[in-house]
Amino acid sequence: MNNQSVATIIVTFNPNLDVLENLIRNIYKKSEKIIVVDNFYKDTSYSDLESIVKKYSIILEKLDKNYGIAKAQNVGLNISSKFDVGYVLFFDQDSSPDQHLIENLLKAHQKLSLDIGFDKIGILGARYLDSRQNNPPPFIKFGFLTLERCNCESFDSIVEVDYVISSGSLVSMFGVNIIGGMREDLFIDYVDIEWGLRARNKGLLNFGVCSALMEHSLGDNPIKFGKKFIPIHSPLRHYYHFRNAILLYKESWVPVNWKFIDAYRLVLKFVFYSLFTKNPLSHSYKMILGIYHGIIGKSGQLSED
Repeated sequence: MNNQSVATIIVTFNPNLDVLENLIRNIYKKSEKIIVVDNFYKDTSYSDLESIVKKYSIILEKLDKNYGIAKAQNVGLNISSKFDVGYVLFFDQDSSPDQHLIENLLKAHQKLSLDIGFDKIGILGARYLDSRQNNPPPFIKFGFLTLERCNCESFDSIVEVDYVISSGSLVSMFGVNIIGGMREDLFIDYVDIEWGLRARNKGLLNFGVCSALMEHSLGDNPIKFGKKFIPIHSPLRHYYHFRNAILLYKESWVPVNWKFIDAYRLVLKFVFYSLFTKNPLSHSYKMILGIYHGIIGKSGQLSED
């Protein structure tokens, strides 16, 4: 049987330390190594964070500025590669995993290894619940020109998907070596989507694991629209969202059906964010700027000087 030990990578940026410690408390006995990569903990003393580090014997890597989530995740992957672990697991700083999440992800990986072969497995993702919505989002897979919502038929279901969100996602070190690192020029947003699509392009299959549960919030306070709750981010995050989408549309290896479906959804998001958010002009401006920068190929962190 392959190495079942796990290194957990948590990327932080001005974290709520109580929430962060709760996350660490839930996983520290089940993860061989916990690596916190801090994207510039500005304007705050490190003493409180370092007390958590000492309490749980965590590896803390402090970056000198905010390099974005992709760079921070790659730093975590590089540190993980120095240890004899079989898997890496990613978390955002505000996620709250179920106590059995790691165990259930590993069980799913073992089952899939028997069903399709260890060397065919890409990224496994947890099922998350945003308590503000009380509506567990389904896993996502793309059909010919339609978005397929893959609901969990049972607690033990494992569903094939195109990608999963990075928080709560598990991948073997073998898989990491096949897929490669995160695309750092995206900075934030679409990083997990690009990684999942790249895994599939490399011949690996990604899966959502219904028994791997966690609490996780997407965006700021969501807006209720009809029967749905639409997550809303800041204008700056919408800049990255739209820019990075355009950058991926320009990649020849990205599936054409995904481009069409995502572009259609992007148009709907543009209309919604331009009409129903606070300060709609600010959102519109940042989205248009993101589209323009995507077209001309500008990437990395947006300078707002």
